[in-house]
Amino acid sequence: MKKTLLSLVLAASGLLMAVASSAQTAPNDQLYKAFGEKAGLVTLMDDFMVRLLADPRTGPHFKPSNQQRVKEQLVDQLCELAGGPCVYKGADMKSAHANLDIKKSDFNALVEVLQQSMDAKGIPFRSQNQMLALLAPMHRDSITVR
Repeated sequence: MKKTLLSLVLAASGLLMAVASSAQTAPNDQLYKAFGEKAGLVTLMDDFMVRLLADPRTGPHFKPSNQQRVKEQLVDQLCELAGGPCVYKGADMKSAHANLDIKKSDFNALVEVLQQSMDAKGIPFRSQNQMLALLAPMHRDSITVR
């Protein structure tokens, strides 16, 4: 349980690092603006954390985590990925998850909850798809149980 908890906490806190570290960011700040800049990303991550805790697939893994830290790291990662001015300074996805048991279903549940939060916050569908396209490659580095 602790190993799974740690793996999901790291997955959330490192959600975007693989993409950001490989320089796959939005070509300009239009995506950042579509997400409401930093204030919008903070609001999105506030909603996301509530949903992560409420979802029976992810909640048990995140309740004991430092939710504020996870949220702050995700804000910086999404901000950087979307072409904003933030800089994420955490570990890359591959090294952060190398010895953790993250299944495809864990990864997919987290992404599904993110989509629910984006819908709830009124982020345009096109912008959601742009962000998800930037996030998609990270499954290779974060899923460790095949």
